[in-house]
Amino acid sequence: MDGGPRVPEQRRSGTPEEAVPTAPASGLRFQVLGPVHAWRGSEPLAAGSPQQRALLAALLLREGRTATAAELIDALWGEESPSQALAALRTYASRLRKVLGPDVLASESGGYAIRLPRRDALDLTAAEELWADAEKARQSGDLCRARALARKALGLWDGEPLAGVPGPYAETQRARLEEWRLQLLEACLDMDLEQGCHAEAVSELTALTAAHPLRERLRELLMLALYRSGRQAEALAVYADTRRLLADELGVDPRPGLAELQQRILRADPGLAEPSAPAAEPAAAPVRPAQLPATVPDFTGRASFVRELSETLSAASSESGAGGVMAVSAVAGIGGVGKTTLAVHVAHAARASFPDGQLYVDLQGAGPRAAEPETVLGSFLRALGTPDSAIPDSPDERAALYRSTLDGRRVLVLLDNARDAAQVRPLLPGTEGCAALVTGRVRMVDLAGAHLVDLDVMSPEEALLLFTRIVGEERVAAERKAALDVVAACGFLPLAIRIAASRLAARRTWTVSVLAAKLADERRRLDELQAGDLAVKATFELGYGQLEPAQARAFRLLGLADGPDISLAAAAAVLDLAVEEAEEILESLVDTSLIESAAPGRYRYHDLVRLYARACAERDELRSGNNESAMSRLLDFYLATAAGVYAIERPGERVLDHLALGAYPGLRFSDRGQALDWLFAEANGILATAQQAASPGMLRRAADLLVVSADLGESGISSRQCVLALTSLIESAQTAGDAWAEGRARVTLSHILEVSGQFDESDAEAERALLVGTPIDDPIVCSHAPNQRAIIALYTGRHREAEEHLTRALHAFQKDGNKPGEASVLCNLSRVHLATGRHQSAVALAREGLTIYEGDTSGRALRLANAKYALGLALTQAGDITQALATLTEALRVFQDARQRLWHGMTLYRLAEVHLADANPAQAAAHAEQALSVLHGIGGDWRRANVLTTLGSGLHGIGQSGRARVCWREALSIFDERGGAEADDVRRLLSAVPAS
Repeated sequence: MDGGPRVPEQRRSGTPEEAVPTAPASGLRFQVLGPVHAWRGSEPLAAGSPQQRALLAALLLREGRTATAAELIDALWGEESPSQALAALRTYASRLRKVLGPDVLASESGGYAIRLPRRDALDLTAAEELWADAEKARQSGDLCRARALARKALGLWDGEPLAGVPGPYAETQRARLEEWRLQLLEACLDMDLEQGCHAEAVSELTALTAAHPLRERLRELLMLALYRSGRQAEALAVYADTRRLLADELGVDPRPGLAELQQRILRADPGLAEPSAPAAEPAAAPVRPAQLPATVPDFTGRASFVRELSETLSAASSESGAGGVMAVSAVAGIGGVGKTTLAVHVAHAARASFPDGQLYVDLQGAGPRAAEPETVLGSFLRALGTPDSAIPDSPDERAALYRSTLDGRRVLVLLDNARDAAQVRPLLPGTEGCAALVTGRVRMVDLAGAHLVDLDVMSPEEALLLFTRIVGEERVAAERKAALDVVAACGFLPLAIRIAASRLAARRTWTVSVLAAKLADERRRLDELQAGDLAVKATFELGYGQLEPAQARAFRLLGLADGPDISLAAAAAVLDLAVEEAEEILESLVDTSLIESAAPGRYRYHDLVRLYARACAERDELRSGNNESAMSRLLDFYLATAAGVYAIERPGERVLDHLALGAYPGLRFSDRGQALDWLFAEANGILATAQQAASPGMLRRAADLLVVSADLGESGISSRQCVLALTSLIESAQTAGDAWAEGRARVTLSHILEVSGQFDESDAEAERALLVGTPIDDPIVCSHAPNQRAIIALYTGRHREAEEHLTRALHAFQKDGNKPGEASVLCNLSRVHLATGRHQSAVALAREGLTIYEGDTSGRALRLANAKYALGLALTQAGDITQALATLTEALRVFQDARQRLWHGMTLYRLAEVHLADANPAQAAAHAEQALSVLHGIGGDWRRANVLTTLGSGLHGIGQSGRARVCWREALSIFDERGGAEADDVRRLLSAVPAS
């Protein structure tokens, strides 16, 4: 590729040799992109003294050409060669020949040459070939492959090239190879930005600009990455820092390209918002989603509707037409009327008019929990090529980015099964050339600009034609009257007709008359066949009535659970069956299409089928109490299994002794990774089950389930769902007068709110938890609530109050015999001492807490990492930098392994503080950048402001004062808004570094 980085040419003398046959030295490998090494297979070979390695390197870098003795002496010693240089050279060559073999090191015309068995036997050659392939891939538009190949080439470096090799030749080659490595890095980062990985590139570019402050191309890439990450002020600050540095160090101005980029950022040039490629390269093809479900091959009738919608879509997609939004809906909200089938059929027919892609989503509007627009927007943005790191958090920002991404494209959006117009509006394109098809149960008269279509059931002729196409013309022709009876019994509802016809087609021994007779029996279908949603239930009754008793029971009971899907083990608990028996029944239900296999070992209902299953359960199971028993077993299963995960994560924790465990057992895990995998995979089911447990007999177990599942909220993955479940549970507990359940739910909610940075709300919940938990002497509430209040007091600068709360928590933990809880209090107390200047006692308290954990848990336990975190903070303030770094690094590994994003990010932040204390601002800035990335979307603004303050200090330390001020100003605005005392510290930093 023109303009791409190439290996800088080395000076060559003499004439290239004729091609030589490949030497029979298979298995030999050589390294020069690091210390000079040689291997035969996996066995390392002795390369000898530094001068002997210098000879080997000089011959390897000549790529098989012969080097004369004079050239080699000059390469090894330069102008200061010893008197016996030629003899020494021959000795080195002889030793190398013994190691490598005579076929590899050849003597020719008084000189020497190395004949490599294959080109990639030398790491440098392999890197060159990888980069050549990367250039080809980039030219062909395959940017993903180009990036992978380029990164693979960079991965061949093992430190400084020719490390430890003496001589002027080695010194020259070292500089040459290091320059090429930097060019490769710049090219890789350029491709990263082309693919939208702006946020990820900032951390690496920050470290590189610190290491190579005068390299303007790196500064240019950093400016672009910051700008595309929404950090315009920092991008401009990089330019100001660069201009000042170049003037101070070299007395020159930035090169024109850098100055031009600064002006484009000041103008907010729209061209910077999209990745740009060199003009000589073909533009990378935009992501073209094709998400439409398959159209049914036997689509029947609806000719007028197809024509009406197709004409509207055609007008929307034409160059001169105005973009429109259209909705397909059923006037009475009848399920199964064929809204989705019609919309998918029309959308497929219109694909050619929308060459930039088609998006599809089932909005689940008919179910109890419709899809959230912000979640759908995230999925659509990913489908349109937006990386996760560039997707905003707020729904409004996502909607705006979605409309911007669609601007200039011709994309069709199919929004299926919508709840109402409010759910749809954020998902509509905003420009001409795009169009949307919306299906739903309600007539969306309040969807401005929509073209409304009222879809009714089929005509008798259309219904019979659909039935015939599925069953076969021969069978229907022989029993036409019976076929008419069947479609009439189905109410001419397309879904009912399709189900009936498909079952008949699958049973060759049945006649049409047999099916008609079954449908004629009103005991096997609902009387409400002609009205509303009951028509859909009637179609499902046909299949449900054919089930064996065990299958029917499973179908009814499994529909009670609210989660989006259910695992095999959880289903077995609902059914009170062995896993093997449950799997056999579930797979037979999959065969009947009454449930779906979402993934191996996971099952789900279509939302309408779930409603039908619940209606069956209410009809057939309510009097026997089987419904509540089934949900009770599911709650027991989740509680027992989650308690086991909690025990693995927090061995010795007394919380487990105070749980209201039920009779049904859970899964057991011997491996910590498997335990966490289960917890996070079952998050939706756990939280939905806890939220459903509104009956007095299940409230305490539901509260305990959320206590031992707190990692779901602490990880940041399910914080919102946790808050919703806990809030619902608290309301139910208050209604039932269950102080036990209410107190535990409140203390858990307090913890989740604290993790998300909502300190006032968290403190209020912990206080309420104590009000209801103290009179009944609940050991969980009485110990954890004051500990939680202490943490909030510590964060908000109320240190005396924090110490009082911790004293109360310590007494409660000691009374309960909870040693890990006692250790937690000591670690928190260490942080209070630290905040009040008592550094030595802070270290002692943290060590005391750590000792308790070490005596009661394994070294990998999560709480042990919390103790090391506290100790690392204390050691930092006490000036023991080396030990602080080691302790925090150990904690970091555990938090990463435990998927604790909050503590992972906060430990990176604390490591940045340690590096600042150790006068290592480059490492501080790098760790702070990583912390910002990990804490994205979790931890709240207060924690973000603290990280920004440290990042600013690191940037100032590496000469990027402009960026530093931007970070400090953002932190100051957060602290001022929250009324934090930290604002004064940030103001002092800003006043000490005046704007340039």
